[in-house]
Amino acid sequence: ARSRTVGELLAPTAPFDKKCGRENWTVAFAPDGSYLAWSQGHRTVKLVPWAQCLSNFLLHGTKNGANPAGTRLPRQNSENGQKSKPCEHVLDCGDIVWSLAFGSSVPEKRSRCVNVEWHRFKFGQDQLLLATGLNNGRIKIWDVYTGKLLLNLMDHTEVVRDLTFAPDGSLILVSASRDKTLRVWDLKDDGNMMKVLRGHQNWVYGCAFSPDSSILCSVGASKAVFLWDMDKYSMLRKLEGHHNDVVACEFSPDGALLATASYDTRVYVWDPHIGVILMEFGHLFPAPTPIFAGGANDRWVRAVSFSHDGLHVASLADDKMVRFWRIDEEYPVQVAPLNNGLCCTFSTDGSVLAAGQDGSVHFWAAPRQVASLQHLCRMAVRRAVPTNHVRSLPLPAKLVEFLCYQI
Repeated sequence: ARSRTVGELLAPTAPFDKKCGRENWTVAFAPDGSYLAWSQGHRTVKLVPWAQCLSNFLLHGTKNGANPAGTRLPRQNSENGQKSKPCEHVLDCGDIVWSLAFGSSVPEKRSRCVNVEWHRFKFGQDQLLLATGLNNGRIKIWDVYTGKLLLNLMDHTEVVRDLTFAPDGSLILVSASRDKTLRVWDLKDDGNMMKVLRGHQNWVYGCAFSPDSSILCSVGASKAVFLWDMDKYSMLRKLEGHHNDVVACEFSPDGALLATASYDTRVYVWDPHIGVILMEFGHLFPAPTPIFAGGANDRWVRAVSFSHDGLHVASLADDKMVRFWRIDEEYPVQVAPLNNGLCCTFSTDGSVLAAGQDGSVHFWAAPRQVASLQHLCRMAVRRAVPTNHVRSLPLPAKLVEFLCYQI
């Protein structure tokens, strides 16, 4: 089936504008669904209220230029930066932007730094931050409601390829870089770096937290998929199975599954708790042998994203296609065309998929299927119980297999 187009946000172009440098390497939604951010290329990040975007799509059709007549969003923010009136911002980050991540604060989550009582920033309940990872290795932290630069984090020596905030509201930020390291920052401690995670032998392409913030997955060149214990900052295990660079990863909403995308033309869905591949989504048929999968081809998978319903996965490949998969089916349930796609992510409510290419963002309606009561119960159980504990429960074998996503 063909996916329905919702709309697109097009970057402004000029006759002298060169394609190089206009790549949109990252697109992100705020945790509360209030904002959409994407890199327009040439060091620019655009921040727009997501609800306003959707209403513009409905009013003016699917296309929406950067500054369409009559649809310009308010740029002036109130003095106190009220959350109730989101405003558009254009951020000049000073260098090519490779990664974005939104972070929101929960006041009860204290900084892990216990030695310092005074902090420059006091993040409240309504605080929303945007982290931008740059080509020069710097990470800039912005206040979303005012568009002001708050922090400039400097420690990486190469491109900051990916960023992710812990979902628990602690404002713990993890950055993945081409300098072969991951770095853990505590923004409630004024952005101090807490830890350096070493283990990758080559570029680190991406990282993602589990929903309970206890596990971090990092992926990179040389087939690397690593899982880290974020309480002890130690490596839990390596997941082996890919045949080429692994470029993206994301956990399912219940934390029971992990999706990884690789240049070997495949997306694997893992059980991260025991390191087993449960599902393989191939983008080239027949699937290439390990030798050919390790080389260049026109089916390199660039991005992967898990839907909010826990049933669907989206992938984006070099064959100019966006695919929507069900975790229990072998073939895509919907497809859509996209040239030069580089990144994708589902909206906070899972209703829309956003994909970036050449400074612009395209949106498609996600597959909408009513989840079964069994699946909803499975997700509720798996949010709290890892696989090894499920296997020890006094339950029928078929039920255990279902809870472990094996049937």
